[in-house]
Amino acid sequence: MVIDCHSHLSGDGSALSSQPGGDARVLATAEMLGIDAMCVSILSRRPGTPEGFREANRKLAEIVRHIPDKVLGYAYVNPGYRREAVEEVRRCVEEYGFIGVKLYNEYKCTDPAVREVVETAIELKVPILHHAGHSHVGYPGQPLISDGGDLAALGRQYPEATLICGHIGGGGDWEWSIKALRGVPNVYLDTSGSVFDDGMIDMAARILGPERLLFGCDLSMSAGVGKIRAAHLSEAEKQLVWSGNLQRILAMRGGAKC
Repeated sequence: MVIDCHSHLSGDGSALSSQPGGDARVLATAEMLGIDAMCVSILSRRPGTPEGFREANRKLAEIVRHIPDKVLGYAYVNPGYRREAVEEVRRCVEEYGFIGVKLYNEYKCTDPAVREVVETAIELKVPILHHAGHSHVGYPGQPLISDGGDLAALGRQYPEATLICGHIGGGGDWEWSIKALRGVPNVYLDTSGSVFDDGMIDMAARILGPERLLFGCDLSMSAGVGKIRAAHLSEAEKQLVWSGNLQRILAMRGGAKC
């Protein structure tokens, strides 16, 4: 079993029709590469508004309803809209059957505005996948982006939370990010992103342990698969990364099956 823990669809309608489109290409590419299922979010225009993230999640719910064996849903919300965000997370998990929460860069993950969403995810026993990256020169277009140090701080504040630090291969200083996550066992690291530097996955496995790595692509699909195949891990360790660790996370809630 191979599960991509970090993917996106656009909700262009092609996933459920015979019409050509980006979503249809993503699903077809996953199948060609041997990816059995994808954990997906649809992002609205950012910063997200309640109307925007509700509509994005509604589109995703329709896809999940029709192909639940292929697409698992993350509820994307903007935590700054505290009441609306919590209500939407509950709706997505309890009514739509989504398996987690996706947070982007509207707020750093350590901002007090994020607390209610984190506490709701803990209550519902679902993980939070958080967009992240660390650059020594900053991200001018993303002043509130979180990094591995921020996710580690949040993990220490909420040791009962299950957090996923997004796309170690998404750019920036991945060595710094890996080191920042040492000693915080409830923060997992996803392997996605277009960066496939030699030694990245090996270093992550050596410092964090393979049991804290989750296979992901973030739409860099051939690179995402290739970097795990090329890693110097045993077959048993690779199977943890491909899906075993994520299946353990999904089993916390009890209802999600892959």
